[in-house]
Amino acid sequence: MTVPQGRRSSTFTRLLRYGFVDPQSAERLLGAPELAAVRSSPVLLDGLAATADPDLALLGLVRLAEAQPGEEQRRTLLTTLVSAKPLRDRLLGVLGASEALADHLARHPGDWKALVTYESSDLHRSVAEFERGLAGAEDPVALRVAYRRCLLSIAARDVCGTIDLSETAAELADLATATLRAALRIAEAAAPEDAAACRLAVIAMGKCGGHELNYVSDVDVVYVGEPAHEDVDEGEAVRAATRLAAHLMRICSETTVEGTIWPVDANLRPEGRNGPLVRTLSSHLAYYQRWAKTWEFQALLKARPVAGDEELGRAYVEALAPLVWQAADRENFVTDTQQMRRRVVAGIPATEVERELKLGPGGLRDVEFAVQLLQLVHGRGDTSLRSPTTLVALAALADGGYVGRADAFQLDEAYRFLRSMEHRIQLHRLRRTHLVPEDEADLRRLGRSLGLRTEPISELNREWKRHAGAVRKIHEKLFYRPLLDAVAHLDTTEAGLSPTAARDRLVALGYEDPAAALRHLEALTAGVSRRAAIQRTLLPVLLGWFADSAEPDAGLLNFRKVSDALGKSPWYLRLLRDEGAAAENLARVLSAGRLAPDLLLRAPEAVALLGTPDGLEPPPRARLDQEILAAVGRAETAEGAVVAARGVRRRELFRTTAGDLVASYGTEESPAEEDHGGLVDRVGSAVSDLTAATLAGTLRAVVRSGWGDTLPTRFAVIGMGRFGGHELSYGSDADVLFVHEPREGVDEQEAARAANSVVAEMRRLLQLPSADPPLLVDADLRPEGRSGPLVRSLSSYAAYYRRWSLTWEAQALLRAEPVAGDHDLGRRFIELIDPLRYPAEGVSEEAVREIRRLKARMESERVPRGQDRTLHTKLGRGGLSDVEWTVQLLQLRHAWAEPGLRTTRTREALAAACAARLVDAESAAILDEAWVLAARVRNAVMLVRGRAGDTFPTDPRELGAVARYLGYEAGHAGDMLEDYRRTTRRARAVVEELFYGAVL
Repeated sequence: MTVPQGRRSSTFTRLLRYGFVDPQSAERLLGAPELAAVRSSPVLLDGLAATADPDLALLGLVRLAEAQPGEEQRRTLLTTLVSAKPLRDRLLGVLGASEALADHLARHPGDWKALVTYESSDLHRSVAEFERGLAGAEDPVALRVAYRRCLLSIAARDVCGTIDLSETAAELADLATATLRAALRIAEAAAPEDAAACRLAVIAMGKCGGHELNYVSDVDVVYVGEPAHEDVDEGEAVRAATRLAAHLMRICSETTVEGTIWPVDANLRPEGRNGPLVRTLSSHLAYYQRWAKTWEFQALLKARPVAGDEELGRAYVEALAPLVWQAADRENFVTDTQQMRRRVVAGIPATEVERELKLGPGGLRDVEFAVQLLQLVHGRGDTSLRSPTTLVALAALADGGYVGRADAFQLDEAYRFLRSMEHRIQLHRLRRTHLVPEDEADLRRLGRSLGLRTEPISELNREWKRHAGAVRKIHEKLFYRPLLDAVAHLDTTEAGLSPTAARDRLVALGYEDPAAALRHLEALTAGVSRRAAIQRTLLPVLLGWFADSAEPDAGLLNFRKVSDALGKSPWYLRLLRDEGAAAENLARVLSAGRLAPDLLLRAPEAVALLGTPDGLEPPPRARLDQEILAAVGRAETAEGAVVAARGVRRRELFRTTAGDLVASYGTEESPAEEDHGGLVDRVGSAVSDLTAATLAGTLRAVVRSGWGDTLPTRFAVIGMGRFGGHELSYGSDADVLFVHEPREGVDEQEAARAANSVVAEMRRLLQLPSADPPLLVDADLRPEGRSGPLVRSLSSYAAYYRRWSLTWEAQALLRAEPVAGDHDLGRRFIELIDPLRYPAEGVSEEAVREIRRLKARMESERVPRGQDRTLHTKLGRGGLSDVEWTVQLLQLRHAWAEPGLRTTRTREALAAACAARLVDAESAAILDEAWVLAARVRNAVMLVRGRAGDTFPTDPRELGAVARYLGYEAGHAGDMLEDYRRTTRRARAVVEELFYGAVL
């Protein structure tokens, strides 16, 4: 019979009001003969409408009714469904939330009665009850069926809200415990001789150990085995226990027609996958005492014996517990743990990171990691914090004042919501996933399952983002905010950190002088002023960034100094509060070494550079010249002019160092710079341009002071060495040559006197005592070296180079470039020396031999006695000198024919040599990598120590700071040294071939 169109439209509208998405299919299913007995019952549609997915629930009900073995069983099902509301809510709730459990009911149509059996039992079900539910399972398939039946009862009460998240997670963990016991029983029955030979204890770890398991999750375990009695050899007992453990894992993990239970994961055991599956208790203890890493003690927080030999399981936990609570004393404890968290986030595919409930930023793992870290720090002295369950531990931390109550409440609320999302996502198909679905139907079901019925998808996304944002915001401050409450002396009804607990936390975070740190915090935050209030908001995050550096104590002290200097300036705290990157940039700069903070503290107002979008980008040379020359022009004396020029230089050095540090460390918004060569080039160009502009300003000041607008002789400064190559490091001297040319009508002696006076006055002014960084000018590369005149006329240079020039001077001139003074004179000086440094047909073989002899003598004589040659960045094996001399020999021999080699820059010349096939690509890459690494080390040493050095620091903290700058994690300075040696060893092999061999 055809249904009239108007009636069908009315039916569809009615079904849509009940929450059906596909009313046509729903109408067809409601008309199925299997539902004839209840089709007209008004409670059926009401029950379906209350589910997460009415369409899915109706389909599951029809399948369940169809699967009943006979009419009587079907009538019993439907009659009970209509008459018993608790059963109706549970059964339809499960069918509307879980396609996988609907499949199970279709395969085992009698299991719906499990929901009747427990309909009045809303209290937490015990392990013993689950063991009774699994008791009849004598093989893996039967165990899977019984497991799903028990799971059905948990899911039903969960989706109906008769048990909350904590109870659901605890029951899932208890069901896992009962299942592990049943699986072990089956394994022992299959190998009674193994069972008789050993005592095996199964220790639950992770969420199972913490009584907070998901619906579908790896069950993390550790196995402990001992001989069953004295007559059994220990090795044989361990082998027997290993066979039992492996069989247990197969029973739970293997897929059958009934699916799988869950994977049993033993990778948290000592040595992970590479370690033995089962160890004796003494072997476990020895490993954790000698070899265990920080994260392994963190994992032990949740260790709980669940199956097998109870006495052995208790002994395991009792033996290892003291070690767990000593973990916070380990060096780099907090840093190691936080870096592990960052590695987890970095490992998430970019396409998934925004949908990751567990591992993504603001996810479940953020809450769990933060709580576990605080437990390990403070649980040593406060046993109330030792719960393996996240929310119980969080509540204990709040009760003890270790976490603010407001923060704890928000984290608890967010954790419950996110875990509920995770549960509902997994329950749908009983698959292990932590990704929020993208399909609208899945999102709608998920939202409705969480009680969001008006606009399920938009409400779900809003609530999810709100809770994730709260976690992301709070977890970063969780460690630090109570520290401020402990010193701010504010009226509060909350329990606070005791002085001892505050010191413990600071020590765990890497602060060496916690008493001083607390004094700084008190000075910054005490009182009720607006300044103190803003500092209390900023410091929780800043303390975390300081702790993530090599010098947290210095970072906090420097922040106090800057705040003392600028605290009354309204723009300063507003900048840090409102400019997202400014506070993090400042924290990185203040805690990464001495140079940048020293520069900033001499002119604290330069902190404003950290808050502008391009504030850390070095300005071009033309803009530097313009600013410095303008400052010089406003000064009344030469001394005042040079003070002004050096002030600009100080600010710009800070800009460069700050940009270098931020790029090397990275920030939350921007990862660390991976183009290390580009970073070195940027620093080299910036420092070189700044030095050149400072010399130009000083020259202008000297000329104006002594001669007015015009000097009797044209004058130019020629950059040499690293200066001419645009490769200055922070601690480099400025190698220069001075050249002049008398103006028309000026006597040569008068011109020479004027030129010498200019040089002497420039050097005097640049060496005047000052708080600004010194600028040392070195003219030792001039003709005749230190024995020759400081300044020569252009014609004198021409005569000298024509008659007396030595090979090393031609090599030094490869880096010559005008940097200040008369542009035309500088250009003509370059025209004069080009034939010398780029000789036609290349330098002679005798000159090549002379260069090699000079290099060999320098290697043997100039490295300071007692220093490790493999770690000397300038003169050591494969260091800067090796690479530069190799490149310069290529230039001397081939630049006459290869224009690309006519450059003062080492890396440009090396790239040109590779392009001209004078060096193969692999060798060029090896040399470039070594040169860049050595240059970065030199910069790092200056940044960290505040003074130049060509070798790695010997102080462990300074060495660690250099390692952090180079991208190594805390505690891995040894890896840095080995990597440096390996990189420079490879470079030296290339140098041996190219420089000392016959390849050139």
